[in-house]
Amino acid sequence: MAAPRTPSPRKVLGRLSLPERNFVADALRTETVGGVLLLIAAVTALIWANVPALHDSYESVSHFHLGPAALGLHLSIAHWAADGLLAVFFFVAGIELKRELVAGDLRDPRAAALPVVAALCGMAVPALVYTLTNLTGGGSLQGWAVPTATDIAFALAVLAVIGTSLPSALRAFLLTLAVVDDLFAILIIAIFFTDRIDFAALAGAVVGLAVFWLLLRRGVRGWYVYVPLALVNWALMYNSGVHATIAGVAMGLMLRCTTREDEEHSPGEHVEHLVRPLSAGLAVPLFALFSAGVAISGGALGDVFTRPETLGVVLGLVVGKALGIFGGTWLTARFTRASLSDDLAWPDVFAVASLAGIGFTVSLLIGELAFDGDPVLTDEVKAAVLTGSLIAALGATVLLKLRNARYRRMYEDEERDEDLDGVPDIYEQDDPAYHLRMAELHDRKAAEHRRLAEVKAAERRGLAEVAGGAGEDNDGPA
Repeated sequence: MAAPRTPSPRKVLGRLSLPERNFVADALRTETVGGVLLLIAAVTALIWANVPALHDSYESVSHFHLGPAALGLHLSIAHWAADGLLAVFFFVAGIELKRELVAGDLRDPRAAALPVVAALCGMAVPALVYTLTNLTGGGSLQGWAVPTATDIAFALAVLAVIGTSLPSALRAFLLTLAVVDDLFAILIIAIFFTDRIDFAALAGAVVGLAVFWLLLRRGVRGWYVYVPLALVNWALMYNSGVHATIAGVAMGLMLRCTTREDEEHSPGEHVEHLVRPLSAGLAVPLFALFSAGVAISGGALGDVFTRPETLGVVLGLVVGKALGIFGGTWLTARFTRASLSDDLAWPDVFAVASLAGIGFTVSLLIGELAFDGDPVLTDEVKAAVLTGSLIAALGATVLLKLRNARYRRMYEDEERDEDLDGVPDIYEQDDPAYHLRMAELHDRKAAEHRRLAEVKAAERRGLAEVAGGAGEDNDGPA
Protein backbone atom coordinates (compact mmCIF):
# COMPACT_ATOMS: atom_id res chain seq x y z
CA MET A 1 0.00 0.00 0.00
CA ALA A 2 1.47 3.34 -1.07
CA ALA A 3 2.16 5.87 1.61
CA PRO A 4 -0.01 9.02 1.42
CA ARG A 5 1.67 11.86 -0.43
CA THR A 6 2.79 14.72 1.80
CA PRO A 7 1.58 18.00 0.32
CA SER A 8 4.40 20.29 -0.76
CA PRO A 9 4.73 23.40 1.39
CA ARG A 10 3.11 26.55 0.01
CA LYS A 11 5.52 29.12 -1.34
CA VAL A 12 5.38 32.74 -0.22
CA LEU A 13 5.88 35.28 -3.05
CA GLY A 14 6.09 32.54 -5.66
CA ARG A 15 5.53 33.03 -9.38
CA LEU A 16 2.23 34.66 -10.34
CA SER A 17 -0.31 32.92 -12.54
CA LEU A 18 -0.18 34.08 -16.17
CA PRO A 19 -3.45 36.11 -16.09
CA GLU A 20 -2.39 37.76 -12.83
CA ARG A 21 1.06 38.49 -14.22
CA ASN A 22 -0.45 40.16 -17.31
CA PHE A 23 -2.87 42.22 -15.22
CA VAL A 24 -0.16 43.33 -12.80
CA ALA A 25 2.18 44.24 -15.67
CA ASP A 26 -0.52 46.40 -17.29
CA ALA A 27 -1.47 48.06 -14.00
CA LEU A 28 2.09 48.76 -12.97
CA ARG A 29 2.93 50.19 -16.38
CA THR A 30 0.27 52.86 -15.94
CA GLU A 31 1.13 53.47 -12.29
CA THR A 32 4.81 53.89 -13.13
CA VAL A 33 4.04 56.59 -15.69
CA GLY A 34 1.70 58.20 -13.17
CA GLY A 35 4.40 57.97 -10.51
CA VAL A 36 6.86 59.89 -12.67
CA LEU A 37 4.19 62.57 -13.21
CA LEU A 38 3.60 62.55 -9.45
CA LEU A 39 7.30 63.17 -8.81
CA ILE A 40 7.28 66.03 -11.31
CA ALA A 41 4.16 67.52 -9.68
CA ALA A 42 5.67 67.28 -6.18
CA VAL A 43 8.92 68.95 -7.25
CA THR A 44 6.95 71.63 -9.11
CA ALA A 45 4.85 72.30 -5.99
CA LEU A 46 7.95 72.65 -3.80
CA ILE A 47 9.59 75.06 -6.25
CA TRP A 48 6.37 77.03 -6.74
CA ALA A 49 5.81 77.37 -2.99
CA ASN A 50 9.42 78.15 -2.04
CA VAL A 51 10.59 80.61 -4.69
CA PRO A 52 9.76 84.03 -3.15
CA ALA A 53 8.57 85.50 -6.45
CA LEU A 54 6.15 82.60 -6.99
CA HIS A 55 4.95 81.86 -3.44
CA ASP A 56 2.02 84.29 -3.45
CA SER A 57 0.70 82.96 -6.75
CA TYR A 58 0.80 79.39 -5.36
CA GLU A 59 -1.24 80.45 -2.34
CA SER A 60 -3.68 82.40 -4.52
CA VAL A 61 -4.31 79.49 -6.89
CA SER A 62 -4.55 76.91 -4.08
CA HIS A 63 -7.11 78.98 -2.17
CA PHE A 64 -9.12 80.18 -5.16
CA HIS A 65 -12.74 79.07 -4.62
CA LEU A 66 -15.16 77.84 -7.25
CA GLY A 67 -18.27 75.69 -7.44
CA PRO A 68 -21.97 76.10 -6.62
CA ALA A 69 -22.36 77.50 -3.11
CA ALA A 70 -26.06 76.53 -3.07
CA LEU A 71 -25.02 72.88 -3.18
CA GLY A 72 -22.38 73.31 -0.49
CA LEU A 73 -19.64 72.87 -3.08
CA HIS A 74 -17.99 76.31 -3.19
CA LEU A 75 -14.53 74.86 -2.52
CA SER A 76 -10.92 75.91 -2.96
CA ILE A 77 -8.80 74.38 -5.72
CA ALA A 78 -6.79 72.48 -3.09
CA HIS A 79 -10.04 71.20 -1.55
CA TRP A 80 -11.35 70.04 -4.92
CA ALA A 81 -8.07 68.18 -5.48
CA ALA A 82 -8.19 66.46 -2.07
CA ASP A 83 -11.88 65.58 -1.94
CA GLY A 84 -12.78 65.41 -5.63
CA LEU A 85 -9.83 64.08 -7.59
CA LEU A 86 -8.81 61.59 -4.91
CA ALA A 87 -12.29 60.06 -5.14
CA VAL A 88 -11.19 58.87 -8.61
CA PHE A 89 -8.03 57.40 -7.08
CA PHE A 90 -10.02 55.51 -4.45
CA PHE A 91 -12.55 54.38 -7.06
CA VAL A 92 -9.71 52.61 -8.89
CA ALA A 93 -8.40 51.22 -5.58
CA GLY A 94 -11.85 49.77 -4.86
CA ILE A 95 -11.96 48.03 -8.25
CA GLU A 96 -8.42 46.68 -7.75
CA LEU A 97 -9.26 45.20 -4.38
CA LYS A 98 -12.53 43.68 -5.63
CA ARG A 99 -10.78 42.09 -8.62
CA GLU A 100 -7.97 40.69 -6.48
CA LEU A 101 -10.42 39.11 -4.03
CA VAL A 102 -12.88 37.58 -6.52
CA ALA A 103 -10.83 36.92 -9.66
CA GLY A 104 -7.16 37.37 -8.83
CA ASP A 105 -4.69 35.22 -6.95
CA LEU A 106 -6.12 36.51 -3.64
CA ARG A 107 -9.37 34.61 -4.08
CA ASP A 108 -7.54 31.80 -2.31
CA PRO A 109 -7.82 32.72 1.41
CA ARG A 110 -4.36 31.31 2.08
CA ALA A 111 -2.84 33.56 -0.57
CA ALA A 112 -4.90 36.56 0.58
CA ALA A 113 -3.73 36.19 4.17
CA LEU A 114 -0.17 37.26 3.39
CA PRO A 115 -0.72 40.76 1.93
CA VAL A 116 -3.65 41.47 4.26
CA VAL A 117 -1.69 40.58 7.41
CA ALA A 118 1.43 42.34 6.08
CA ALA A 119 -0.61 45.47 5.27
CA LEU A 120 -2.30 45.47 8.69
CA CYS A 121 1.04 45.08 10.47
CA GLY A 122 2.46 47.72 8.13
CA MET A 123 -0.21 50.13 9.38
CA ALA A 124 -0.30 49.13 13.06
CA VAL A 125 3.45 49.35 13.71
CA PRO A 126 3.89 52.87 12.19
CA ALA A 127 0.87 54.05 14.22
CA LEU A 128 2.46 52.51 17.34
CA VAL A 129 5.84 54.13 16.58
CA TYR A 130 4.15 57.53 16.14
CA THR A 131 2.14 57.10 19.34
CA LEU A 132 5.16 56.06 21.46
CA THR A 133 7.24 58.94 20.04
CA ASN A 134 4.57 61.48 20.96
CA LEU A 135 3.80 59.98 24.37
CA THR A 136 7.50 60.19 25.16
CA GLY A 137 7.93 63.68 23.72
CA GLY A 138 4.64 65.15 24.88
CA GLY A 139 3.27 65.69 21.39
CA SER A 140 -0.20 65.41 19.88
CA LEU A 141 -1.60 61.95 19.21
CA GLN A 142 -3.92 63.24 16.47
CA GLY A 143 -1.50 62.33 13.70
CA TRP A 144 -1.18 58.62 14.53
CA ALA A 145 -2.67 57.62 11.16
CA VAL A 146 -0.40 59.82 9.01
CA PRO A 147 2.45 57.27 8.53
CA THR A 148 0.14 54.29 7.93
CA ALA A 149 -0.34 54.60 4.14
CA THR A 150 1.84 53.50 1.21
CA ASP A 151 1.89 55.42 -2.08
CA ILE A 152 2.18 52.82 -4.85
CA ALA A 153 2.65 55.37 -7.66
CA PHE A 154 5.52 57.11 -5.87
CA ALA A 155 7.12 53.75 -5.00
CA LEU A 156 6.95 52.59 -8.61
CA ALA A 157 8.35 55.90 -9.80
CA VAL A 158 11.34 55.30 -7.54
CA LEU A 159 11.76 51.83 -9.06
CA ALA A 160 11.62 53.37 -12.54
CA VAL A 161 14.19 56.02 -11.68
CA ILE A 162 16.71 53.65 -10.08
CA GLY A 163 16.22 51.05 -12.83
CA THR A 164 15.61 48.03 -10.63
CA SER A 165 14.31 44.95 -12.46
CA LEU A 166 12.12 43.87 -9.56
CA PRO A 167 10.50 40.44 -10.16
CA SER A 168 6.76 40.44 -10.84
CA ALA A 169 5.99 38.60 -7.57
CA LEU A 170 7.57 41.39 -5.49
CA ARG A 171 5.93 44.09 -7.61
CA ALA A 172 2.54 42.40 -7.20
CA PHE A 173 3.15 42.11 -3.45
CA LEU A 174 3.89 45.84 -3.28
CA LEU A 175 0.82 46.68 -5.39
CA THR A 176 -1.50 44.51 -3.28
CA LEU A 177 -0.06 45.92 -0.05
CA ALA A 178 -0.77 49.43 -1.25
CA VAL A 179 -4.33 48.58 -2.33
CA VAL A 180 -5.15 46.91 1.00
CA ASP A 181 -3.74 49.71 3.10
CA ASP A 182 -5.52 52.29 0.90
CA LEU A 183 -8.77 50.53 1.82
CA PHE A 184 -7.94 50.53 5.52
CA ALA A 185 -6.80 54.15 5.26
CA ILE A 186 -10.17 55.16 3.87
CA LEU A 187 -11.86 53.31 6.75
CA ILE A 188 -9.64 55.22 9.19
CA ILE A 189 -10.66 58.49 7.53
CA ALA A 190 -14.35 57.55 7.70
CA ILE A 191 -14.25 56.43 11.34
CA PHE A 192 -11.76 58.75 13.00
CA PHE A 193 -11.89 61.95 10.94
CA THR A 194 -15.63 62.50 10.63
CA ASP A 195 -16.60 65.11 13.22
CA ARG A 196 -20.09 65.96 11.98
CA ILE A 197 -22.74 64.00 10.14
CA ASP A 198 -25.67 65.34 8.13
CA PHE A 199 -27.93 62.30 8.25
CA ALA A 200 -30.21 63.57 5.46
CA ALA A 201 -27.29 63.92 3.03
CA LEU A 202 -25.85 60.59 4.21
CA ALA A 203 -29.20 58.87 3.61
CA GLY A 204 -29.30 60.41 0.13
CA ALA A 205 -25.79 59.10 -0.55
CA VAL A 206 -26.81 55.61 0.60
CA VAL A 207 -29.85 55.70 -1.68
CA GLY A 208 -27.69 56.91 -4.58
CA LEU A 209 -25.20 54.09 -4.00
CA ALA A 210 -28.07 51.59 -3.88
CA VAL A 211 -29.34 52.90 -7.23
CA PHE A 212 -25.79 52.60 -8.64
CA TRP A 213 -25.62 48.99 -7.46
CA LEU A 214 -29.10 48.16 -8.81
CA LEU A 215 -28.30 49.58 -12.26
CA LEU A 216 -25.12 47.51 -12.37
CA ARG A 217 -27.00 44.34 -11.45
CA ARG A 218 -29.63 45.02 -14.12
CA GLY A 219 -26.88 45.31 -16.72
CA VAL A 220 -27.62 48.94 -17.61
CA ARG A 221 -24.80 50.38 -19.71
CA GLY A 222 -23.69 53.87 -20.68
CA TRP A 223 -21.29 56.35 -19.11
CA TYR A 224 -23.99 59.02 -19.43
CA VAL A 225 -25.95 57.11 -16.75
CA TYR A 226 -23.16 56.31 -14.30
CA VAL A 227 -21.00 59.45 -14.43
CA PRO A 228 -23.81 61.88 -13.43
CA LEU A 229 -24.99 59.41 -10.75
CA ALA A 230 -21.43 59.09 -9.44
CA LEU A 231 -21.14 62.88 -9.21
CA VAL A 232 -24.42 63.09 -7.29
CA ASN A 233 -23.29 60.35 -4.91
CA TRP A 234 -19.98 62.13 -4.38
CA ALA A 235 -21.67 65.48 -3.66
CA LEU A 236 -24.11 63.90 -1.19
CA MET A 237 -21.29 62.06 0.58
CA TYR A 238 -19.28 65.28 0.81
CA ASN A 239 -22.20 67.20 2.30
CA SER A 240 -22.89 64.39 4.77
CA GLY A 241 -19.62 65.12 6.57
CA VAL A 242 -18.17 61.70 5.75
CA HIS A 243 -15.08 62.11 3.58
CA ALA A 244 -16.19 62.20 -0.04
CA THR A 245 -13.62 59.65 -1.20
CA ILE A 246 -15.70 56.98 0.59
CA ALA A 247 -18.18 57.29 -2.30
CA GLY A 248 -15.40 56.49 -4.76
CA VAL A 249 -14.20 53.32 -3.05
CA ALA A 250 -17.81 52.16 -2.44
CA MET A 251 -18.71 52.45 -6.13
CA GLY A 252 -15.46 50.72 -7.12
CA LEU A 253 -16.28 47.75 -4.88
CA MET A 254 -19.72 47.42 -6.49
CA LEU A 255 -18.45 46.73 -10.01
CA ARG A 256 -18.53 43.11 -11.19
CA CYS A 257 -14.98 41.80 -11.59
CA THR A 258 -15.69 38.26 -12.79
CA THR A 259 -16.04 37.36 -16.47
CA ARG A 260 -18.96 35.55 -18.07
CA GLU A 261 -18.83 33.14 -20.99
CA ASP A 262 -19.25 35.80 -23.67
CA GLU A 263 -16.81 38.28 -22.08
CA GLU A 264 -13.07 38.65 -22.53
CA HIS A 265 -12.86 41.19 -19.70
CA SER A 266 -15.19 41.88 -16.78
CA PRO A 267 -16.94 45.27 -16.50
CA GLY A 268 -14.69 46.14 -13.55
CA GLU A 269 -11.51 45.46 -15.55
CA HIS A 270 -12.88 47.42 -18.51
CA VAL A 271 -13.75 50.45 -16.36
CA GLU A 272 -10.46 50.26 -14.50
CA HIS A 273 -8.56 50.19 -17.79
CA LEU A 274 -10.36 53.39 -18.82
CA VAL A 275 -10.17 55.24 -15.48
CA ARG A 276 -6.70 54.23 -14.22
CA PRO A 277 -4.83 56.58 -16.63
CA LEU A 278 -7.10 59.43 -15.46
CA SER A 279 -6.33 58.57 -11.84
CA ALA A 280 -2.58 58.00 -12.18
CA GLY A 281 -1.92 60.61 -14.85
CA LEU A 282 -4.17 63.49 -13.74
CA ALA A 283 -5.98 63.10 -10.40
CA VAL A 284 -3.06 62.10 -8.17
CA PRO A 285 -0.46 64.47 -9.74
CA LEU A 286 -2.87 67.42 -9.40
CA PHE A 287 -3.51 66.50 -5.76
CA ALA A 288 0.27 66.43 -5.22
CA LEU A 289 0.65 69.80 -6.92
CA PHE A 290 -1.69 71.47 -4.42
CA SER A 291 -0.74 69.44 -1.33
CA ALA A 292 3.06 69.15 -1.48
CA GLY A 293 3.73 72.88 -1.68
CA VAL A 294 5.10 73.44 1.83
CA ALA A 295 7.73 75.96 2.83
CA ILE A 296 11.08 74.22 3.14
CA SER A 297 14.10 75.79 4.86
CA GLY A 298 17.05 74.59 6.85
CA GLY A 299 15.30 75.46 10.09
CA ALA A 300 12.06 73.78 9.02
CA LEU A 301 13.88 70.58 8.09
CA GLY A 302 15.69 70.66 11.42
CA ASP A 303 12.37 70.99 13.23
CA VAL A 304 11.16 67.80 11.54
CA PHE A 305 13.58 65.82 13.71
CA THR A 306 12.96 67.74 16.94
CA ARG A 307 9.18 68.12 17.13
CA PRO A 308 7.48 64.90 18.36
CA GLU A 309 4.61 65.02 15.84
CA THR A 310 6.91 65.32 12.83
CA LEU A 311 9.56 62.96 14.22
CA GLY A 312 6.82 60.40 14.82
CA VAL A 313 5.76 60.63 11.17
CA VAL A 314 9.33 60.19 9.90
CA LEU A 315 10.07 57.24 12.22
CA GLY A 316 6.69 55.69 11.43
CA LEU A 317 7.36 55.76 7.68
CA VAL A 318 11.02 54.76 7.77
CA VAL A 319 11.16 52.34 10.71
CA GLY A 320 7.55 51.36 11.39
CA LYS A 321 6.62 50.46 7.81
CA ALA A 322 9.70 48.31 7.22
CA LEU A 323 9.42 46.43 10.52
CA GLY A 324 5.64 46.05 10.30
CA ILE A 325 5.46 44.66 6.78
CA PHE A 326 8.54 42.47 7.15
CA GLY A 327 7.34 41.17 10.52
CA GLY A 328 3.83 40.52 9.24
CA THR A 329 5.16 38.61 6.23
CA TRP A 330 7.55 36.53 8.33
CA LEU A 331 4.89 35.70 10.93
CA THR A 332 2.39 34.70 8.23
CA ALA A 333 4.93 32.39 6.62
CA ARG A 334 5.93 30.99 10.01
CA PHE A 335 2.45 30.18 11.28
CA THR A 336 1.03 28.92 7.98
CA ARG A 337 4.07 26.68 7.49
CA ALA A 338 4.77 28.33 4.17
CA SER A 339 8.28 28.85 2.81
CA LEU A 340 9.69 31.76 0.87
CA SER A 341 10.04 31.31 -2.90
CA ASP A 342 13.31 29.60 -3.83
CA ASP A 343 14.24 32.58 -6.04
CA LEU A 344 14.02 35.11 -3.19
CA ALA A 345 15.58 35.73 0.22
CA TRP A 346 14.21 37.49 3.28
CA PRO A 347 16.38 40.60 2.64
CA ASP A 348 14.33 41.03 -0.57
CA VAL A 349 11.15 41.22 1.50
CA PHE A 350 12.77 43.76 3.84
CA ALA A 351 13.83 45.90 0.87
CA VAL A 352 10.27 46.00 -0.49
CA ALA A 353 8.97 46.70 3.03
CA SER A 354 11.35 49.66 3.20
CA LEU A 355 10.07 50.89 -0.17
CA ALA A 356 6.53 50.81 1.25
CA GLY A 357 7.63 53.57 3.62
CA ILE A 358 6.97 56.01 0.78
CA GLY A 359 3.67 57.36 2.05
CA PHE A 360 2.87 60.39 -0.07
CA THR A 361 -0.68 60.86 -1.34
CA VAL A 362 -2.87 59.40 1.43
CA SER A 363 -0.41 60.42 4.16
CA LEU A 364 -0.67 64.05 3.01
CA LEU A 365 -4.46 63.76 2.95
CA ILE A 366 -4.63 62.32 6.49
CA GLY A 367 -2.16 64.96 7.70
CA GLU A 368 -4.50 67.70 6.45
CA LEU A 369 -7.46 66.08 8.19
CA ALA A 370 -5.64 65.29 11.45
CA PHE A 371 -4.37 68.81 12.03
CA ASP A 372 -7.17 70.76 10.40
CA GLY A 373 -7.28 74.22 11.96
CA ASP A 374 -3.53 74.35 12.65
CA PRO A 375 -1.97 75.36 9.31
CA VAL A 376 1.56 75.65 10.75
CA LEU A 377 1.55 72.10 12.14
CA THR A 378 -0.16 70.84 8.97
CA ASP A 379 2.71 72.18 6.85
CA GLU A 380 5.28 70.74 9.27
CA VAL A 381 3.62 67.32 9.09
CA LYS A 382 3.60 67.53 5.29
CA ALA A 383 7.32 68.32 5.39
CA ALA A 384 7.76 65.26 7.64
CA VAL A 385 5.89 63.07 5.13
CA LEU A 386 8.14 64.30 2.32
CA THR A 387 11.27 63.80 4.46
CA GLY A 388 10.26 60.33 5.66
CA SER A 389 9.29 59.24 2.15
CA LEU A 390 12.63 60.48 0.78
CA ILE A 391 14.62 58.62 3.47
CA ALA A 392 12.59 55.45 2.86
CA ALA A 393 13.17 55.74 -0.89
CA LEU A 394 16.93 56.19 -0.46
CA GLY A 395 17.19 53.30 1.98
CA ALA A 396 15.18 50.99 -0.27
CA THR A 397 17.27 52.04 -3.26
CA VAL A 398 20.47 50.92 -1.53
CA LEU A 399 18.92 47.59 -0.46
CA LEU A 400 17.43 46.85 -3.88
CA LYS A 401 20.60 47.79 -5.76
CA LEU A 402 22.53 45.20 -3.75
CA ARG A 403 20.36 42.48 -5.29
CA ASN A 404 19.72 44.05 -8.68
CA ALA A 405 21.86 41.57 -10.63
CA ARG A 406 19.78 38.71 -9.20
CA TYR A 407 16.54 40.57 -9.96
CA ARG A 408 17.64 41.17 -13.54
CA ARG A 409 18.23 37.46 -14.12
CA MET A 410 14.82 36.62 -12.63
CA TYR A 411 13.14 39.30 -14.74
CA GLU A 412 14.80 38.03 -17.92
CA ASP A 413 13.68 34.47 -17.11
CA GLU A 414 10.12 35.70 -16.61
CA GLU A 415 10.09 37.61 -19.92
CA ARG A 416 11.88 35.09 -22.18
CA ASP A 417 9.71 33.91 -25.11
CA GLU A 418 11.90 31.85 -27.44
CA ASP A 419 9.02 30.29 -29.34
CA LEU A 420 7.54 33.76 -29.98
CA ASP A 421 3.97 32.78 -29.12
CA GLY A 422 3.37 35.75 -26.84
CA VAL A 423 3.50 33.66 -23.65
CA PRO A 424 6.67 33.63 -21.52
CA ASP A 425 8.37 30.23 -21.73
CA ILE A 426 8.43 29.83 -17.96
CA TYR A 427 4.62 29.43 -17.99
CA GLU A 428 4.67 26.68 -20.67
CA GLN A 429 6.95 24.08 -19.14
CA ASP A 430 4.05 21.63 -18.63
CA ASP A 431 2.62 22.12 -22.13
CA PRO A 432 3.67 19.38 -24.64
CA ALA A 433 2.91 21.70 -27.55
CA TYR A 434 5.49 24.16 -26.25
CA HIS A 435 8.20 21.50 -26.23
CA LEU A 436 7.24 20.40 -29.76
CA ARG A 437 7.52 24.02 -30.94
CA MET A 438 10.91 24.33 -29.26
CA ALA A 439 12.07 21.03 -30.82
CA GLU A 440 11.03 22.29 -34.26
CA LEU A 441 12.77 25.59 -33.58
CA HIS A 442 15.98 23.84 -32.53
CA ASP A 443 15.76 21.51 -35.55
CA ARG A 444 15.60 24.53 -37.85
CA LYS A 445 18.54 26.09 -36.06
CA ALA A 446 20.49 22.80 -36.23
CA ALA A 447 19.78 22.50 -39.97
CA GLU A 448 20.91 26.08 -40.50
CA HIS A 449 24.12 25.43 -38.54
CA ARG A 450 24.78 22.24 -40.58
CA ARG A 451 24.31 24.22 -43.81
CA LEU A 452 26.67 26.93 -42.56
CA ALA A 453 29.20 24.27 -41.50
CA GLU A 454 29.16 22.82 -45.03
CA VAL A 455 29.52 26.27 -46.60
CA LYS A 456 32.43 27.18 -44.32
CA ALA A 457 34.12 23.79 -44.94
CA ALA A 458 33.80 24.28 -48.71
CA GLU A 459 35.23 27.78 -48.40
CA ARG A 460 38.20 26.42 -46.44
CA ARG A 461 38.85 23.68 -49.01
CA GLY A 462 38.75 26.27 -51.77
CA LEU A 463 41.22 28.51 -49.96
CA ALA A 464 43.53 25.55 -49.32
CA GLU A 465 43.45 24.56 -53.02
CA VAL A 466 44.20 28.13 -54.08
CA ALA A 467 47.09 28.36 -51.61
CA GLY A 468 48.48 24.98 -52.74
CA GLY A 469 48.23 25.85 -56.45
CA ALA A 470 49.98 29.18 -55.90
CA GLY A 471 52.84 27.36 -54.21
CA GLU A 472 53.34 24.99 -57.25
CA ASP A 473 53.37 27.83 -59.80
CA ASN A 474 56.03 29.69 -57.87
CA ASP A 475 58.39 26.72 -57.23
CA GLY A 476 60.71 27.61 -60.20
CA PRO A 477 63.62 30.05 -59.94
CA ALA A 478 62.91 33.71 -60.41
